[in-house]
Amino acid sequence: MLESLRAEVYEANMEVVRRGLVLYTFGNASGISRDENLVAIKPSGVPYETLRPEHLVITDLEGRVVEGDLKPSSDLPTHLALYRAFPAIGGIVHTHSRYATAWAQAGREIPCLGTTHADYFHGPVPVTEVMQPGEIKSEYEWNTGQVIVRRFVGVDPMSRPGVLVTGHAPFSWGRTPAEAAHHAVVLEEIACLAYHALAINPDAQPLCDALRDKHFLRKHGSKKYYGQG
Repeated sequence: MLESLRAEVYEANMEVVRRGLVLYTFGNASGISRDENLVAIKPSGVPYETLRPEHLVITDLEGRVVEGDLKPSSDLPTHLALYRAFPAIGGIVHTHSRYATAWAQAGREIPCLGTTHADYFHGPVPVTEVMQPGEIKSEYEWNTGQVIVRRFVGVDPMSRPGVLVTGHAPFSWGRTPAEAAHHAVVLEEIACLAYHALAINPDAQPLCDALRDKHFLRKHGSKKYYGQG
């Protein structure tokens, strides 16, 4: 079932490992078939070195396993919340990458200090509000998705394809699992750049709107011209 999607999600999981964003089993990637409303996701706690495409678990949007002998990732409810709320996304990646997670643990958004950032995020990388004890005690992973969704009220998730969950770690997404993995790698890089920029100059200011908009829109706007079309 969904062999092509399985292959895409497997490759997204492997990409974040190759790029050094995941230690041991600290992460997961998923993808969705919008035609069938089915999700493929990494199984819980399975080491990446033994992971194979056939190990991925297929669930519906209620979290019921449709195919697979292993338990899906414990973060599945968060993924499902995002797929339900953001219909344009087709893949999600969650890591505990070093710099992005440090910003999440600090509870700080990542300011758009340079054009590397603006090429992918049209403004700061958002950070969520602190989760309340009741949200943590009951349906924690589902409520993690809800705090992300609330943070994006009035914000296009495709213009800022990632978020920092306060005290936790980043989630990234894209139109495909491959794009979600790409955004996870970029998010880690801009988190690192911002950390070092502010260490060099604590008074560094975000880009002006004109330069931020130019870099984002030349890659993602209706009149984009970056690349080969």
